[in-house]
This record gives sequence, C-alpha cells and structure tokens, in this order.
Amino acid sequence: MDPLTQGALGAALAQAAPTKTKNIAIAGGLGFVAGMAADLDSLIRSSTDPLIFLEYHRHFTHSLAFIPMGGLLCALVLYYAVGRRLQLTFFQALACCTLGYGTHALLDASTSYGTMLLWPFSEDRISWSIVPIIDPVFTVPLVALCVAAALKQKRAFAVAALLWVGAYISTGAIQHSAALSKGAQIAESRGHEPIRLEAKPSFANLLVWKIIYETDDRFYVDAVRVGLAPKNFHGTSIPKLALPRDLPWLEPTTQQAIDVQRFMDFSNGFVAADPKMLNRVIDIRYSFVPNEIDPLWSIDLSPEAGPSAHVIYRTHRENPRQSFSRLWQMLVSD
Repeated sequence: MDPLTQGALGAALAQAAPTKTKNIAIAGGLGFVAGMAADLDSLIRSSTDPLIFLEYHRHFTHSLAFIPMGGLLCALVLYYAVGRRLQLTFFQALACCTLGYGTHALLDASTSYGTMLLWPFSEDRISWSIVPIIDPVFTVPLVALCVAAALKQKRAFAVAALLWVGAYISTGAIQHSAALSKGAQIAESRGHEPIRLEAKPSFANLLVWKIIYETDDRFYVDAVRVGLAPKNFHGTSIPKLALPRDLPWLEPTTQQAIDVQRFMDFSNGFVAADPKMLNRVIDIRYSFVPNEIDPLWSIDLSPEAGPSAHVIYRTHRENPRQSFSRLWQMLVSD
C-alpha cells in the first residue's frame, strides 16, 4: 500500500487503543511513523544486482513474527528523538509504535503484490488481492478521521477510521469473490479449465478487476466490472514463457538464467516473452488497463552478456493519461 495509507492506519490504531497516552495527536504521530517503517526494506539495494530489491521488499520486515522487533526499533528511535520531550514513558511509546507497525503487513497482504507474512517459517508471498495498492477512496476518509481524532482529541474518530477500513476491506473481499466467479464464467465460455485463476483490483477502485487465468500453454487476461452494473471486457492472451523457444541461446548456468528464475519466483510464474521486444521477459500480473498485457515492469537479457552479467530491470509508465481514459470508460460505460 502507499506510505500515506500505511501511516494513517498505523495512526488510527494507536489513537484508538487505550495506550495511556493522554495526547491522541502524539499517539497518532508515533503510530503514523511506525506504520510506514516496514517499507524501509526498499532501501535494500545493490549497485550490481538489479533484482535484490524485488526479493527483499515486503520480506522479513513485513512478517508477523517481526512485529515486536519492528515496534521496538521504532520505539527506541522515536522515544529518544521526541518521546522524552513530549513527556511520554518508553512503554507508552513502545505500545503506540508496536500497534502502528503491526498494521503494515496485514494491509499490504490485502493488496495483490505479495507479502511474506509467515517468514521465517515460510517464504510464500501472500496476497489476498482485495484492495488496490493506491486508492484515494479508501485513503482520504481514513486520513480525515485520523486528523479529526488528533485535532478534537477524541478516540471516537479513530475508532470510526478503523470501522471504515474494516468496511472497505470487507467490501473488497466481496467484490473479489464476485470477480473470481465472473472470471470462471469467462474461462468456461471458452472451453477452458484454468490451472490458476486470479482476480486483482484495478487502479483506485473496487469495481473493475483484472482477471488472469492460466492454461497449459497460455495466459489469458480480461477485465470484469462487478457490482450493480456487471460487465465483461474481453482482453487478450499470450504464450507462457518457454526458455527453449523464447530464449534458446540462454545457458542455464549463467547469471542471466538465474535472474530469470528469480524474476519468475517474484512474479509467481506469471511471466511471458514480450511480443514487442526481443529478449525481454515481462510480468503480466499488472497493467494500468486491466484487460491489456502492458506490463509495469520487466527484465531485459542480452545474448552478448558475459556469464556473470545480470539482467536489466525495467519499469514502464508510458501514456498514463490514455491508460486512465480507457480505465475510466470501463468504470462508467453502459
């Protein structure tokens, strides 16, 4: 989830809980900072390995087992930086920070990116795919209620913020189930029995969902609108990545081959060769327009690269206005 939403949810829980912190604004401030802190894992980067940040984002700092440690680290920093001057005890700071930190991983797991909630016991990336990664409809009321709680010094506003979060996520779960049902109907209409079928919310809404399903040799991508005015938006398909066919020159012992496998693991196997660019492997799970295969990130390989050379990681954000226009038409079309 975006940092503002993460921080606001951390603030709401710290404000609403009976932490014996007399000033609700201070409690919210500690919870806000701690609620964002898990994303410091994005600083784990390497100048030589372009994929290491993919592996470590939403990794150990996002696990349920790490919450006590994350809360403690935040409390140590914030208590000695500002807590003492605000006449907080260390245990008050610790309670606010742990509550704020504890919201982060569960909120991230509610999106579709994948979060290692069960590390170190499992490295599976859990993604419930019930809310978008960025959604102002979700975030604005949450932030407004947290600000009201701080200004009015009333926990009731923070409780209302948590109720809003619960209601919105519950709505997302209902919509997700409906989108999966419509996706299964689309696959059945084509005579397909999917190996996997997933539904992911599109940008900033719970109405239009991206449908991805896998057959023996292809991925199919469509979009559905669920709710009061359901509608299907048929998309396209693409062959699954087959290394002997798509990258026949790639030697399995090279670093590029290892990086392809790492990218496949990160993408949960939803990868294909880019039909528009030779020697590019794309993650088909995400696109701004949900019924299109227009990846947000990819890796480039080179036949001329040495055996120890890494792939090149690319991000793609072309034509956002045109993409938003097409998504908007899906939202409002009859």
